[in-house]
Amino acid sequence: QVQLVESGGGLVQPGGSLKLSCTGSGFTFSSYAMNWYRQAPGKERELVATITKTGGSTNYADSVKGRFTISRDNAKNTVYLQMNSLKPEDTDVYSCNADRGYYYGVRYEYWGQGTQVTVSS
Repeated sequence: QVQLVESGGGLVQPGGSLKLSCTGSGFTFSSYAMNWYRQAPGKERELVATITKTGGSTNYADSVKGRFTISRDNAKNTVYLQMNSLKPEDTDVYSCNADRGYYYGVRYEYWGQGTQVTVSS
């Protein structure tokens, strides 16, 4: 059974930090690029950060560049999102995503359940 389980969300003051974790099971974690998305009610889902299978390359949304860092530990089947200098507009539900793309016509993509991040004083 495939699972992606996020943790680390919560309430933090503006300027503070949080570190999200997402642990996968039931699939070959190291064969998947990993992504963090965020979405608030009534808003479109936003791709926040992405990391390649080996961790050799990362990309970030302009809105978080310089403040967030994505990393992974394939030995632990875990991807992380370190969030610094948090702003109220970072308040969202953050979800991790495992994406291998298409393989013989079948899309291999999995989602976690999401974790709430609230930035407020």
